[in-house]
Amino acid sequence: MKYEKNQYSDGFSICALIIAGAFLYWGISSFIPWNAWSWWGFISTGIGVAILVSQIFALTNRSKLRNVVLSEFQVNPEATIDEVSKSTGITPKDIQSIILDLKASGQLRGKFNTTTGQIKHLSIPEKEALTEERAKYCPNCGTPIKKDGAQFCAYCGAQI
Repeated sequence: MKYEKNQYSDGFSICALIIAGAFLYWGISSFIPWNAWSWWGFISTGIGVAILVSQIFALTNRSKLRNVVLSEFQVNPEATIDEVSKSTGITPKDIQSIILDLKASGQLRGKFNTTTGQIKHLSIPEKEALTEERAKYCPNCGTPIKKDGAQFCAYCGAQI
């Protein structure tokens, strides 16, 4: 698997799928009444297929990247995002996106230490009451920051 910078967060696009559909429609519809200019349909159909294949590749690669990050946290349960980034070669931005996706799907359960940034695995996620007096939020995921001296987000591990 070859990794490119910010491939996870920037690799897949709904707009690209819409554009691929437009090229495919344009190319296939030009074949219907076959005439001397119908061969141009092969070009737009080829472009549509190429875009569609690249988006399918991006989706399968996202799955592989999630598995790499999940296994890295399983091997080193007290790792920080920077340590995982250095050992896997994945950018911290992508690791934060992957962590949010893993947490949303229930595959990764844990919180990050707000002073060290290390993840702490929990068997049962704790539900803490929100304090209304605290109005500071994580710039990455939007989770309220409850501790005054927090340097890292407890939910996604992003540096504040």
